[in-house]
Amino acid sequence: MTEAASFEAPHVPADSLAAAIGRHALRVLPSLGVKPGWLYELPPVEDQPSERPVTEIEVVSHCWNYAHLLQYQLSSLVLAPPQTVDVRMTVCFCPADQRTAELLAFFSAQTVPRVSWNWIPLAREALLRRVVGRNVAAKRSRADWVWFTDCDVVFADCCFDTMASRLAGRADRLIYPQEERTTRMLAADDPVLTVSRENLAVRGVDFERFMVQRPRQATGPLQITRGDVARRWGYCDRVSCYQRTTDRWRKTYEDRVFRWLLGTPGVPLDLPGIYRIKHVEKGRYQKGWWSRLRSQIRRHKEAADEEASP
Repeated sequence: MTEAASFEAPHVPADSLAAAIGRHALRVLPSLGVKPGWLYELPPVEDQPSERPVTEIEVVSHCWNYAHLLQYQLSSLVLAPPQTVDVRMTVCFCPADQRTAELLAFFSAQTVPRVSWNWIPLAREALLRRVVGRNVAAKRSRADWVWFTDCDVVFADCCFDTMASRLAGRADRLIYPQEERTTRMLAADDPVLTVSRENLAVRGVDFERFMVQRPRQATGPLQITRGDVARRWGYCDRVSCYQRTTDRWRKTYEDRVFRWLLGTPGVPLDLPGIYRIKHVEKGRYQKGWWSRLRSQIRRHKEAADEEASP
């Protein structure tokens, strides 16, 4: 089942100097001990354990010029569908990104037990600030839990079934997997990245190429929150300086703001079956010397991390 035709795109205000100043301030204020309640009026939520089983998990992803990665993510749900819980796979995209639009049309025709496809079309200027799409999806969600992720994350067998059983009865506002498995930084000509560009297909990835990583907090692709929190608070919904359009892809500093608003770096939980494809070339950014510099920094950072690891 696919849900897309009934969606009405939200109005997203244009950016402004005041909003830009606000975003820069929010990169500093959390580390200074400023409390969210001093700046924003957040609706109350009850942090009480629920006795209801987890019946639906919504995954919120987004895609801009990354159809070759999104293909693996959507394929993983076809190849290893959940058995005991419903999964709503939401993708925020821009119809002007033709490769992604074609990919979503292809997967709309894939009928997968317990999986529903949900495509959210956004104007390019709204999609390029990831927080906007996440906020739209959060406020519309009907799920028990909402997982905000990126399109380079792939799900293996039992990922969602185990997640549903281990999230049941928990009252945490934010959870993240205590382990994920990632590739090394893949070059643009790596077969994993090139083969998925060749044609539309349900395509698996070789999990032998992934290594264990242990995140220290709920980073951008690993943010799992309760459905009631998502519906009432959205994704930085009250932080108006982030709910703005932009003319190019923006770094996702709002990930930290989201944790700050929820009052927690997240609670680690044993959630197996989560894999992430790391890649040097970032197709979302404009090409140029700055993009090349970012790629070099990512390569050196990975090399330094490997030397520091025992």
